[in-house]
Amino acid sequence: MNRLFDEHEKRAVRSLDGTWKFCADPQDEGEARGYAQGLPEGTHVTVPGVWNTELGLLDYEGVAWYEKRFFTEGGTLRFRFGAVMTEAKVYLDGEALGDHYGGFCQFDFVVRDVTPGYHVLTVRVDNRFDARSIPQKKVDWYHYGGITRSVSIERLQGICALYQQFDYTLSADLTAAVCHSTIELYNAAGRKSKTRLRLFVDGAEVFAADVFLQAGESKTLITPDFSLSDIRLWDVLAPQLYDLRVVTDTDDLIDRVGFRLVEAKEGKILLNGREIELRGINRHEDHPDWGMAFPQGLMKRDLDIVLNMGCNTVRGSHYPNSRAFLDMLDETGVLFWSEIPIWGCGFAPETLADPAVIERGLAMHREMARYYYNHPSIVIWGTHNEIRSDLPESVEMSKQYYEYLKANGGNRLVTFASNMVMDSICYAYCDVISLNVYIGWYGSKPLEAWGGFLDSFRHKRAELGMEHKAVVMSEFGGAAIYGHHTFDDLKGTEEYQAKLLAYCLELFHADPMIAGTYIWQFCDIRTAPQMGLDRARSYNNKGIVNEYRRPKMSYHAVKALYHRFAKEGK
Repeated sequence: MNRLFDEHEKRAVRSLDGTWKFCADPQDEGEARGYAQGLPEGTHVTVPGVWNTELGLLDYEGVAWYEKRFFTEGGTLRFRFGAVMTEAKVYLDGEALGDHYGGFCQFDFVVRDVTPGYHVLTVRVDNRFDARSIPQKKVDWYHYGGITRSVSIERLQGICALYQQFDYTLSADLTAAVCHSTIELYNAAGRKSKTRLRLFVDGAEVFAADVFLQAGESKTLITPDFSLSDIRLWDVLAPQLYDLRVVTDTDDLIDRVGFRLVEAKEGKILLNGREIELRGINRHEDHPDWGMAFPQGLMKRDLDIVLNMGCNTVRGSHYPNSRAFLDMLDETGVLFWSEIPIWGCGFAPETLADPAVIERGLAMHREMARYYYNHPSIVIWGTHNEIRSDLPESVEMSKQYYEYLKANGGNRLVTFASNMVMDSICYAYCDVISLNVYIGWYGSKPLEAWGGFLDSFRHKRAELGMEHKAVVMSEFGGAAIYGHHTFDDLKGTEEYQAKLLAYCLELFHADPMIAGTYIWQFCDIRTAPQMGLDRARSYNNKGIVNEYRRPKMSYHAVKALYHRFAKEGK
């Protein structure tokens, strides 16, 4: 399922990626017209994909239907979707399997007693906004629609392992770990069954037990603690990974983990007990030809560019990125900040306070923590970005999300990115203070005003009694049109963007309050017309490479500085 390695050797898995029948439904009449039983004449599209790259559907927002005919040997099948943007209703042979809300995380449905032969899988996809949407309609990226990540069918036999969460506590000297694993089991057989459950870490068996389950029964098993010695730490300098394998008589589940310790202490961020300066970039999964349905080759290309630039961290703006990309970060030792798509000024005070909206966001955090838990590269969870964190209505949302992720998110720092930097009343609900500031771009303040801002925020942090909290510049930068040059110091030119970013990076690197930087942003991205911003080319042009990954002058300026900072230590 869109990973860099096979998650199963015993379990039969079939990809449904490829050609699907497709039909737009602008009047939302498909359910009444029986589209679940069979689509009318339409076209064919490729899954994964977004419909906005199809001719005539560039700006389409609404309902569309997908249909795939497939053959199976029957039995108990698990239909697994990597992501659907934004709401999905899934049908098998016209019968509803269930629905899912949220465009960036995996979901699945298990169906028993499927007969051998040909069947039809149908998906109703809806990317419209409403009063309780996450994100809201006013959002600063392009709101694509479609089945954006891989779809597969798994044939389950006997007692199966559907999920595993691996937890550990490192010793004080970081050389040993006390571990346990949480394993979710399901009996796909038609009768009570017994299996020998075994857990292996790097090929060594660390747990074994006999398990009994009734037909169709689910069970969560937490292994007793076990110890591992001579730990090979996962680090940006040496990303050591351990294979993790759950095996039953009829099934298996394979993953990878890494042992590392991330902490925020006395205004610093520590990785494995060592202070680390975050040298980062914000990255959207967006491309003119693919939208958000990224092929792995393009992910690899993006990562190569990021590594060449000297980054040691990426912020996934503003949603969980593909797990294949996270696998790549795990392998290369690049840190990751993962967040859900609660973005900005689209959230009115009454929306922030709506219990249904808060619960919907909490459900997204549950999914993100569940499916991304074992990735060692994720060291920061983000709860929201640029909401009105100066309002009382934002406090309960921030509190609930922070407490959930601290209790259930593993060894990670929790933060939110704020543009209400002097007025936020939510800083109690973060481990690291993250600031989005665009001095030198928005407004009339010149670059030289940055020094005064940093001094002002230093006093503000002290006034709040939060000097112990590290500060990260989570967004800063300015736009440049690729190829636009001038001898004058004009905004929108490659020269000015390079000057702005170099000025900021030098200033932040020299300031002991700043623990890291995330430049806005990696590449130019399409923007949504509902933002009401008349941006050149209908793009947010703040990328240091353009939408086709061609470097601007700022890329080379950042590369020189990030490599110099790395040589200076941390």
